Amino acid sequence: MNAPRHTEPTLWVEANQANLSVEFARLKACIEDTGAPDPAPAIQPPAAIDRLAMSFGLSDFERDLLLLLAGIALEPALAAAWDAEFGQRSVCFEQAMAVLPDPHWSATVPSRPLRYWRLVMPEIGDALTVAPLHLDERVLHYIAGIDELDAWLRPAVSALAAPRLMAQAHRETVQQAVTFLVAERAEHPIVLLSGDDAEAQEDVAAAIAADLDLAGWSVLSDAIPADPHERDALAIKLDRESVLSGAMFVLDGTCAFTDDLAARLQAPVMIRNGRTHRGTRPALHLRIERPDAPGQRALWNTALGAQALTHQRWIDDIGNRHRLSARQIARVAVHLVHGRASDARHELSVQTALNDNGPSALMRRIDPRAEWSDLILPEAQLRVLEQMSTHLRFQTQVFEEWGFAARSAGGRGIAALFWGGSGTGKSLAAEVIARDQDRDLFRVDLSAVVDKYIGETEKNLRRVFDIGQQTGAVLLFDEADALFGRRSEVKDSHDRYANIGVSYLLSRIEDYTGLAVLTTNHKSALDPAFLRRLRFVVQFPFPDAQERARIWRAVLPQALPQAADIDLQMLARLSVPGGVIRNIALNAAFLAAEAGAPLSMAHLFRAAHLDAMKRDTALSEAETRGWL
Repeated sequence: MNAPRHTEPTLWVEANQANLSVEFARLKACIEDTGAPDPAPAIQPPAAIDRLAMSFGLSDFERDLLLLLAGIALEPALAAAWDAEFGQRSVCFEQAMAVLPDPHWSATVPSRPLRYWRLVMPEIGDALTVAPLHLDERVLHYIAGIDELDAWLRPAVSALAAPRLMAQAHRETVQQAVTFLVAERAEHPIVLLSGDDAEAQEDVAAAIAADLDLAGWSVLSDAIPADPHERDALAIKLDRESVLSGAMFVLDGTCAFTDDLAARLQAPVMIRNGRTHRGTRPALHLRIERPDAPGQRALWNTALGAQALTHQRWIDDIGNRHRLSARQIARVAVHLVHGRASDARHELSVQTALNDNGPSALMRRIDPRAEWSDLILPEAQLRVLEQMSTHLRFQTQVFEEWGFAARSAGGRGIAALFWGGSGTGKSLAAEVIARDQDRDLFRVDLSAVVDKYIGETEKNLRRVFDIGQQTGAVLLFDEADALFGRRSEVKDSHDRYANIGVSYLLSRIEDYTGLAVLTTNHKSALDPAFLRRLRFVVQFPFPDAQERARIWRAVLPQALPQAADIDLQMLARLSVPGGVIRNIALNAAFLAAEAGAPLSMAHLFRAAHLDAMKRDTALSEAETRGWL
């Protein structure tokens, strides 16, 4: 309802002021009873007072009363005439009815527009007819041609910013919403926005408002009063603002009072994070998800323009690893456009961290630091692990560009089983791949995922995979046979729901676009049906003496002071896996630090026996012969 939509703003403001001058002169003549002058000529777009009277359904008397209150505030001659007539500047209903044409007492009742919309407010304390009337400041400014947000609402709302970048799927959603809102306009429709892309929900809301030629405002949750009477006052103020300036409001579905406020509003309403609405208004529910890999590529190409080809490999790699929102892509892209690659990498790490919805007790983030050189494995196993890394790197190219995704709705998931004894390098291998692909690594706590209550395990798994999908992380399920073992014979409802949880896992494994690594000490304990769903199965054998010597060399840092008696071949006689070797080396280093001496075979001998005691085993004399 902005006045100067189709004309030069300055010209309309000047015409509106000229119109007011004529109106004030007419009212001055009514007060002085000198005969009414000619009415103000109509202007286009209509004068503010005319649009206000039409929008709120004011009678001629109610319209003149607003003009009288505005004129006393704005026009000295009119104020002086009123003062001369009544000896005061204040106006009450009784005085207005004595001066203005076509008066009617119904203008004073709360259900009529003047009081319902808070256009005027009688001063509390006196009888209604003689109480001084106060013209709302927002209405005064509007009549004068100044269309600005109500100052009373400023702490309660924030303007929706026009989106800089938007996924094509979200643009189609905007059109769907606009069509619905236009078709259902008479029924005061409502749009519910949900999904994992919270920023895009705001962008979609802003685009919907812009397409409807409305001002978009987000109502702050903290500003919605708990008291129902105060909430009703807020609803009226919001509705009045919508009528005056053509506004649409966005509420937050997580606020306890959102549904009640939405039910009270007549203005166009959208609810972000909204899944249900208990009111009677017709509702459209739209899910706003982070774009998939092709959608992200299109956003990168738009954001980078001519520079997109230069960064194409980087774009594909990011699309494989992360699901970024359009806003996140825009923030990273601005650094690339200006040639600040290091800043872009830093911004990317910040944005991907924001995607972490809080793994809480279900999973723990691990900072992947291990490299390929840290893995001591037979050549065949190393080649399979390198192939897994390759699958992650070229996932978008193979599935999207080369068309394999169109062949099947599922099957994109990269799931692998790492099996072998404890300490043989299964978790280390997952860390190496995560570092190689610059991905987050989450170790899933199966004791927290598996729940004794029916259906809770499935909910926990859903959360684990949703977090992984958002971040493109490598998910590491240690000791997976605890959850994914042979499906049980159905003897009771708990067995049936346990099998449902496994079936749910199988479907999510196939749909998961990251890497899910399952580790077990006992491959035979896993359900064969589950094994068939895995793309890779890698055995981690117990290292032989030569491999153990290489592990000892790898785990002792170059900066570590070492005595001349360190003998790797002698250490390799100790028949333990790589994980135990790392523990012994670390504990021996602390013993050396305590002694203030370089690491020696004596420190390693003591650390080895301490570790054996921890594992409730005994070292043979042959394994440590010659260490001292």
